[in-house]
Amino acid sequence: MARQKRADMIASTRSKLIAAGRKAFAEKGYAETAMEDLTADAELTRGALYHHFGGKKGLLEAVIAQIDEESSARLRAVVETADTPWEGFVEECVEWIKLALEPEIQRIVLLDGPAVLGDPARAASQSACLASTMHSIQVLIDQNVIKPVDAQATAYLVNGAALNASLWIASAADPHLASTQAIASFRILLSGLLR
Repeated sequence: MARQKRADMIASTRSKLIAAGRKAFAEKGYAETAMEDLTADAELTRGALYHHFGGKKGLLEAVIAQIDEESSARLRAVVETADTPWEGFVEECVEWIKLALEPEIQRIVLLDGPAVLGDPARAASQSACLASTMHSIQVLIDQNVIKPVDAQATAYLVNGAALNASLWIASAADPHLASTQAIASFRILLSGLLR
């Protein structure tokens, strides 16, 4: 009973810190967020932040992981409602690019994340995304929908194009125009895979 109570307390503290971090990073950005912004809203101490995340950078990683998890769920829903595997593949990729229009994702994941944590292509979430893309491509090859390309190489190229499009959109003077242009070009690129 005491062990469960402690586990609940730990989960609650982590959840409060992630919520406070997400709010502060979205509103102020990583660089402008003070430690007090992260702990005061959650009514916790700096010690709790350091204990659970090792500091502000670790909290940013946890916030990005939470956003990635939510984004993945949204993308799975797109695939599940598609009429065909090809449509699901294309629309999942396009939806991923569209996420770059959301202010929270722009600031936290696409602008501050790479600036603080380094190359987003090396993030754990990108490995999972790459594996998913490679699986989708292999299914489309097996179903004779697309040309017999190397699934791994093609997954890297597709993910790289989508990631770079998202980074461009996030930093563009007119993100909506950049998104429209990127998605139109991306659809043409993907169509080259079709038999």
